[in-house]
Amino acid sequence: MNFISTIRMTIKNLLARKGRSFLTMLGIVIGVAGVIIIISLGAGAQSLVLGQVNKLGTNLLSVQPGKSDTSGPPAQAFGVVITSLVNSDAEALRNPSQVPHAIAINAIVRGTVTVTWQNKTIDTNFLGTDSGYEDGVEFTMREGQFMDKASIDSGANVVVLGSTVADLLFRDSGVNPVGQVIKVKSSANSNSKNVSLGVPLRVTGVISPRGSAFFQDQDDQVFLPLSIGQWQLLGIHHLQMIGVKVDSSSNIERTIEDITRVLKQQHHILNIDDIDFTVRNQATAVVILTTITNALSLFLTSMTVIALIVGGIGILNIMLVTVAERTREIGLRKAVGATNKEIMKQFLMEAGTLTSIGGIIGIIAGIIISYLMAMLMQYIGYDWNFVISPLSVALAIGVSILTGIIFGLYPSFKASRLNPIDALRYE
Repeated sequence: MNFISTIRMTIKNLLARKGRSFLTMLGIVIGVAGVIIIISLGAGAQSLVLGQVNKLGTNLLSVQPGKSDTSGPPAQAFGVVITSLVNSDAEALRNPSQVPHAIAINAIVRGTVTVTWQNKTIDTNFLGTDSGYEDGVEFTMREGQFMDKASIDSGANVVVLGSTVADLLFRDSGVNPVGQVIKVKSSANSNSKNVSLGVPLRVTGVISPRGSAFFQDQDDQVFLPLSIGQWQLLGIHHLQMIGVKVDSSSNIERTIEDITRVLKQQHHILNIDDIDFTVRNQATAVVILTTITNALSLFLTSMTVIALIVGGIGILNIMLVTVAERTREIGLRKAVGATNKEIMKQFLMEAGTLTSIGGIIGIIAGIIISYLMAMLMQYIGYDWNFVISPLSVALAIGVSILTGIIFGLYPSFKASRLNPIDALRYE
């Protein structure tokens, strides 16, 4: 029997058992689609991370209170309050003779506030900062201007709104936010006399939409002078972070060394084990997040391998049943001259065809689902790329065919070894 005849017979036999063939392929479809989807999601997640880093800038450093090693974040990331960074540390880092490659230093505190204007009240985030923020972070103003240095240094009652906050408060009123007075209050500082009344702040500007960065909506926040954020809203005298902008990515490591040296002097640290701060760069964040997404993708891919194995066992079971059902046919074919090799080739062809068709359907389903998920993430507002790796498609095809061969080999071998006389007598 030639190859074309074998193909025709294979298709005829599969079509004669449509329901069984479909259910047999289902495990392969799920497994192959899972491989495509997971690899695509992993690539999309990595594109999101890189996009967030590029949006913020690759030449940014953050100094955080609390010591950490290379295996994890500072203790404050787990909710532990650490007060080792203070305003004088930021001032020391501004000395160009000490940190020559730092072109902007900004001290930061964060928190949540309730913002009120007339009869409208919303809950949002605040960022208290100093005059280095405008130089250290990329943004443009939609209306008005950012807080000037004199206002920030004097702790004037001024505020800049993110675009989301401005729209929620003023969009329906038709009033220009610039020049309006809003009140902000925070429950974090229960000892403050301003908690019940709120701090009145005059709006100086509205920042243009910036989107999300590292899963934080940069538009749903207000910006106010550092002293107001520290003393009036939070009731603290320490910093939660110091941002550093470096003149070039090539000077990142040198600047980290300079920052470490200056802060060790500021904190009178002689022993490296006593360091009470952490300097992080964006590259570190990329490495950590990429490692996490890769590990998650590997774990989920192993789950899809289980689905493929289950699908392969289904093929093995169905092919054994098929051999039993077609025993007389096998005996008849052998009686008219079919060789063991031809019998084996036919059943291997059937198993391979099942898994190949299942693989093709799985690839198509995986691509469609990956595309829809990418569109959903983009609709939510994330910079999520739709990525289909040719390697993942080739891997899916190869695995599906290999599954058919491996799990179809034993039934094919069993069919080829049947004695024609016994097969013809089979009831």
